[in-house]
Amino acid sequence: QVQLVESGGGLVQAGGSLRLSCVASGFSFSSAAMNWYRQTPGKLRELVASIASGYGGSTNYADSVNGRFTISRDNAKNTVDLQMNSLKPEDTAVYYCNAVIRFTYFWGQGTQVTVSS
Repeated sequence: QVQLVESGGGLVQAGGSLRLSCVASGFSFSSAAMNWYRQTPGKLRELVASIASGYGGSTNYADSVNGRFTISRDNAKNTVDLQMNSLKPEDTAVYYCNAVIRFTYFWGQGTQVTVSS
């Protein structure tokens, strides 16, 4: 079955960096576009970054993180990472790895990122 397992969250001061990682299994990873979302209490889940399938896939970012976050994938290791630099308190959220496979959304369990001011 499809499994997505995130890691790398934690507490960091404003201006700092964190790197999130997601290990995927149970599907053809290189054939799937991969995404990172985030969610705070009382708000809808927000798409943060996307990377297309294949090798050298194109990337897209939410305006709020563009220039600070970088999404990347390693198809040999079935991983998708999110490098987060210049973190701000408003980046505090639970971050979720996501794969859309045959129109079905699959989610990891989420990892908490907390940015202190």
